[in-house]
Amino acid sequence: MNTTPAKTTPPDETAAAQDAAAKDTETKDAPGTSSGAGDSATAPDDLSTQPEGDAADDGSADEDLEPDPFETARHGVGAGAAAVVSAALGVVALTGAWSGRVAAERETLIGQIETSGGGSAAQQISEIYGDAWHTTALVNGVFAVLALLVGVVVLVRPAFGAPADRPQPAWVRAVALAGVALGVLGVLISAGMYFDLFASLPSAGTPAAG
Repeated sequence: MNTTPAKTTPPDETAAAQDAAAKDTETKDAPGTSSGAGDSATAPDDLSTQPEGDAADDGSADEDLEPDPFETARHGVGAGAAAVVSAALGVVALTGAWSGRVAAERETLIGQIETSGGGSAAQQISEIYGDAWHTTALVNGVFAVLALLVGVVVLVRPAFGAPADRPQPAWVRAVALAGVALGVLGVLISAGMYFDLFASLPSAGTPAAG
């Protein structure tokens, strides 16, 4: 009875088959590696574009923080105008106004009319001169009080109401202080004039006995 021996694979063919299988495995892994490399290559591009967006945002934020020149010019206009008005009223209170002269002339005319029918010398002095003097002092005192009030309002205004974005300009405070000082000085002078503290009314001499 003949028996056929089993066919055996030579060792060289087995090694060649293992090398071919290893090459196939490396070939299959190659696309995955290239894909990972592609992802890593695109990642820096994404990162590089992100700072540009942040820079754009920072630029717009800086533009928003920059003050508007028109808004800056308008800031303090009302307070500055009021401060100038206060100083001007103080000057008028010290130098006198045309309204004060008109009122004084009116009082002088009224005194002349009242004493035209006769009257003592003291009455004529009081009606013609004294009333006109006191009227002038009163008008100047009104201007001084207005200057004082307007200047005080300008100085204390930032402490009331909604807080301002920027402090009050220094020149506004300086002019308002000048208005307050002139107003106080005008009030003192007007009060002295009205109550005859600086100079009393002239008095008529007593006629000598015959």
